[in-house]
Amino acid sequence: MTIRVLVADDQELVRSGFAMILDAQPDIEVVAEAGDGAEAVEAVRRLAPDVALLDIRMPRTDGIEACRAISAESGCRTVMLTTFDTDAYVYEALHAGASGFLLKDVRRDDLVHAVRVVAAGDSLLAPSVARRLVEQYTAGGPRRTDPRLDVLTGRERETLLLLARGLSNAEIAAELVVSDHTVKTHVGNVLAKLGLRDRIQAVICAYETGLVAAGSPPPGGGAGPGLSPAPGRK
Repeated sequence: MTIRVLVADDQELVRSGFAMILDAQPDIEVVAEAGDGAEAVEAVRRLAPDVALLDIRMPRTDGIEACRAISAESGCRTVMLTTFDTDAYVYEALHAGASGFLLKDVRRDDLVHAVRVVAAGDSLLAPSVARRLVEQYTAGGPRRTDPRLDVLTGRERETLLLLARGLSNAEIAAELVVSDHTVKTHVGNVLAKLGLRDRIQAVICAYETGLVAAGSPPPGGGAGPGLSPAPGRK
């Protein structure tokens, strides 16, 4: 099945370069390009792409607002284009519905891989981005566990904790000494009970609710199909 992609960036060279790379793939079709967030939202409404690559910083409507509108109105999954060494919007973008992040200087193969990963329903979170999230959530010291977690069973809490450490389903299965099928069931229950869209939101929730305290291992240590590493700098 062909993956339909929208590329939105106010820098024409970046936008056209990404589009050219993706369009060259036999299983990917770039259905539209957009120069700002408002154009991106309109293009998604008209063309219903599977994946939208959105620059965080764009005129008129920025990438975060566009992501929020796209996530609310459609099933299109969004990947933010960012220089996360300087961007202060990672947390906000994730809450807006982003499924992952890519550096603007991403390598060709990693760009293609990222689109395929997100189109398959998985998430893309670089360990360095995850560490930034951990630092933000633990800056104020230990937090009290949020009562929202009361809906989870003990095993589901363990699963959420391991998700926050970035473990894949296979690694969680080994840790809990259960089958992969059982882990998939636990992960599905965690997401459904807490109203979470994907594993990235599960990572956020674990820190936001205080399940993971300051000093805990940051996520990104493992990288399964649901929490895949984004490209980093060499």
